[in-house]
Amino acid sequence: MIRMAEKGDIPRLIELLSEVLELHAKIRPDIFIPGTTKYTDEELEALLEDVSKPIYVAADDEDKVLGYAFCQLQEQPASNNMIPFRSMYIDDLCVDSSCRGRHIGEKLFEYVKEEARRLGCYEVTLNVWSGNDGAELFYEKMGMRTMKRYMEYIL
Repeated sequence: MIRMAEKGDIPRLIELLSEVLELHAKIRPDIFIPGTTKYTDEELEALLEDVSKPIYVAADDEDKVLGYAFCQLQEQPASNNMIPFRSMYIDDLCVDSSCRGRHIGEKLFEYVKEEARRLGCYEVTLNVWSGNDGAELFYEKMGMRTMKRYMEYIL
């Protein structure tokens, strides 16, 4: 079952956020701090109230959260060289490592696409850290393709 996240899901969201952070810390120890999470309990409570930043969760029959998709609605305003449009940005998507291979990530991704359509979005976007090969392969399997590359030069 895919549903909107609720306040009672916060402890489980923190566990999964920790799992993602540890993966990112292994890929980029120069940037990420092991043993931390992207959000605090208080920040998650505030996010749950923000309709422009929906959080969807995949839950089992006992309502245990197995994965999540943190999203953000983004507006591209009209400009001299671009037409206005709305995007659904996936800020973070995670499936518990013990549940992978059960198509939970696919179901979450499909749900996000349907919500984006319902909300009048033109596209669904996200970023993938270089070195997170599993995530990159998953998103390509979901039909995503590279739109642009974000490059760095470390001083």
